[in-house]
Amino acid sequence: MGCAVYVVHDGSDWLMIDVGYEDSVAEVIDLIREVDLPLANCRYLVATHADADHVQGLAAAKALLPNAKVVGHPRTKAVLETEDRVTSYALIPAQGIDEPMPPVPFDDTIDEGDTLTVGSQTLTVWSTPGHTDGQLSFRMNDLLFSGDNIYRDGGVGNIDAHHGSDLPEFIRSLERIRDCDAEWLLPSHGPIFRNNPAVLQDSIDRLKGYLHLSDFGTCAVDWPLLEEWDDELARGFDSQRG
Repeated sequence: MGCAVYVVHDGSDWLMIDVGYEDSVAEVIDLIREVDLPLANCRYLVATHADADHVQGLAAAKALLPNAKVVGHPRTKAVLETEDRVTSYALIPAQGIDEPMPPVPFDDTIDEGDTLTVGSQTLTVWSTPGHTDGQLSFRMNDLLFSGDNIYRDGGVGNIDAHHGSDLPEFIRSLERIRDCDAEWLLPSHGPIFRNNPAVLQDSIDRLKGYLHLSDFGTCAVDWPLLEEWDDELARGFDSQRG
């Protein structure tokens, strides 16, 4: 399905967080039918962000669930409504990726502090940019639907300036997750896991190192090596210094 698809329900009302690829939407809907959730009672189709593996099937899902409101961050809305296949990773020529990204109109946008209600359950929207500029997470009771921020092995969502990534914002988002009192993190890839500050801190420390290296290009804030090289040239290059 490309990513983890979460269904949150209370009684017969429900919402879906991400929908995966277009060719898996029918399978997802069949699974929902099997647990007797009425399709007419889907309140929201929620996009955590605009990556194709999360939302390529959003238009197809909306066609099957017309009562559901399509919602996401304003930046996610802009990417999906304009069929921006580069930002959404539907088009990556260097890797032979060339997928359609069907446009889908949004019913509403959501951002930090907004809430989504299903029956008696409330999800609070967190803006957690870094992986993309539209990445959202959702807090519900002791759970945090954490998107592509952090995975159980300490990995994080990929970092790419063309994708809207921002290292300083990513670090702040991870610090927020590290310091929150949610017991369980429900990522968009891989298994759910307990919120372990040590795992988050290792990831934060790694990303802080990337701030000053060439590894992620223009996502870095500086590259001290070049300043060191300028100083060495000004003093006279000594090959023996290594």
